[in-house]
Amino acid sequence: MAQRIRTTTVGSYPIPEWLAANPSEQALIDATRVVFDIQRQAGIDLPTDGELYRFDLNHPDTNGMIDYFVRAMDGVRTRLGRSDHEAFQRHAPMLFRRKAAGVVEGPVGEGGLNLLSDCERAASVAGGDFKFTVTSPYMLARTLLDRHYGDFAQLTMAIAEVLACQVAGLPCACVQVDEANLPGNPSDGELAAAAINTVLDRVETQKAVHLCFGNYGGQVIQKGEWQALTGFLNALRADHLVLELAHRPPGDLEALRQVESRIALGIGVIDVKINHVETPDEVAARIERAEKVLGPGRVAWVHPDCGSWMLKRSVADRKIEALVKGRDRYLAV
Repeated sequence: MAQRIRTTTVGSYPIPEWLAANPSEQALIDATRVVFDIQRQAGIDLPTDGELYRFDLNHPDTNGMIDYFVRAMDGVRTRLGRSDHEAFQRHAPMLFRRKAAGVVEGPVGEGGLNLLSDCERAASVAGGDFKFTVTSPYMLARTLLDRHYGDFAQLTMAIAEVLACQVAGLPCACVQVDEANLPGNPSDGELAAAAINTVLDRVETQKAVHLCFGNYGGQVIQKGEWQALTGFLNALRADHLVLELAHRPPGDLEALRQVESRIALGIGVIDVKINHVETPDEVAARIERAEKVLGPGRVAWVHPDCGSWMLKRSVADRKIEALVKGRDRYLAV
């Protein structure tokens, strides 16, 4: 029987050490199976594949969230020199990132990007419904030095069209678009929503959007607040949102009362920026407060604030166990 409030994870999971030591296709399949099984044994209702297929020891900083996508695309050069990085720094589209992920020198195309193959690999070992994640076209565009389009909006929408073709027909229960840059740049909300909706409109299953304020080594890397983003959230053609809230000021929750009722809310109740493992009582208390502020029935999902790849596996495993036990404890009251 489905619970009134369901549990999910956000995307990334700690890389098994044996996969990093032997990154073969078979090892990747085996590791993906293990990550799914850990989540299912904990009782997660909608697990993710851990995004293990993106991991590259040579580009570990964002677990492949950026490089995996732009490196494969046509029109993007990823062999960069000093002049490229200096030009990117002068442009400064991302204050916390000094190096460009690539230089756009021609029309952006799918190139070698094949998310269908990646999703099919996950589906072969998932053991049930799962969620597949895709980085937002807006976020990808912010990491690039554009020497072709000459217009940020055109570049963003071109990437959106590429990703839209990639997400069509994916064999999963839910596709989630991940956006970790727009929360620090709310003035771009209209463009970001248009780009993300271009992708969501091609999704044939449940549609989710994850937003957070960034996480690197347990540090918040962007300033902002949910109050400034409610217009953007309401413009999304998503079924539900997956929002960072456990590591946020208490007042942020109030702003979400303005989100339209057609969009189900997912609330972060596990803080991935700290090693403390929440108790089930702490998780239950966070859900209780969210329902008191937002009203009965508005919280449809609970989850960690963000992906957990920067945590040790022993910590991540215990945190998702606490997530499920806390949800169960709250609903049993």
